Amino acid sequence: MASFFKFFLTLALLVLVMGSSTNAQLSTNFYANTCKNLLPTVKSVVQSAISKEARMGASLLRLFFHDCFVNGCDGSVLLDDTSSFTGEKNANANRNSARGFQVIDNIKSAVEKACPGVVSCADILAITARDSVVILGGPSWRVKLGRRDARTASLSAANSGIPAPTSNLNQLTSRFNALGLSNKDLVALAGGHTIGQARCTSFRAHIYNETNIDASFARTRQGNCPRANGTGDNNLAPLDLQTPTCFDNNYFKNLVNRKGLLHSDQQLFNGGSTDSQVRTYSNNPSTFSSDFVAGMIKMGDISPLTGSRGEIRKNCRRVN
Repeated sequence: MASFFKFFLTLALLVLVMGSSTNAQLSTNFYANTCKNLLPTVKSVVQSAISKEARMGASLLRLFFHDCFVNGCDGSVLLDDTSSFTGEKNANANRNSARGFQVIDNIKSAVEKACPGVVSCADILAITARDSVVILGGPSWRVKLGRRDARTASLSAANSGIPAPTSNLNQLTSRFNALGLSNKDLVALAGGHTIGQARCTSFRAHIYNETNIDASFARTRQGNCPRANGTGDNNLAPLDLQTPTCFDNNYFKNLVNRKGLLHSDQQLFNGGSTDSQVRTYSNNPSTFSSDFVAGMIKMGDISPLTGSRGEIRKNCRRVN
């Protein structure tokens, strides 16, 4: 009986070891021996892209969010449609909106020259998000790496997984909590809207139909976003009116002053459970920075493909 038990104990340990090898943990030095020049290679391309267009930093950060919120951080947002699946690029949150794909292509080409077949597109997105924040004046952090790339993508998962700009606070907290992100993470990560632009179609209802908005701010935004649907839908406005290309805490100061551009932004400061966190960040930029970093690292941990799962794509737009 003892030997029988010992056999099953050994078998269980073997399964545990094998399982852990296919679910290897992410680490900040994952490519230390296989792609030594990875980080400077990525950063030089990101720096060049942002030098040409400051808004690109926000677009690249957003790609990482939209990747991680749909079946985890697996590079699926980068896949073009194929005959076997409809990808995420035409999901409601991405259609005519997600951008920066050519920059990711350029980074992938540079990385493939430096160390072919080693670095995943999912990891490139994670590094690119950090570099974009740093280049625009925000905090830095050591990015955990070791993700592999998905072999498929899902339009329906993207449509249901990425919070809409019309979301209320309960919808936002529910979605973030479902991914293991706390309400503090939600508010901190929403601070990514301190950079970038939004299209008229995503904030029209807020500036015309809602009362929790500064009246003069609403009038300013109405000047470039006509009331009628289909008119000026793609006209842009800065998510942070004050410093749209600088990563700082002005986004939170705007919310306190009822100058959040999106309905979902202003929901974070509207008499609800997240008001105090918004106020804290509006008064303490260093607290926002450290909590944003913690939130980005947690988001990067969402359901990565590791070990033998997924693949290392040669081209980020298509499976091997």
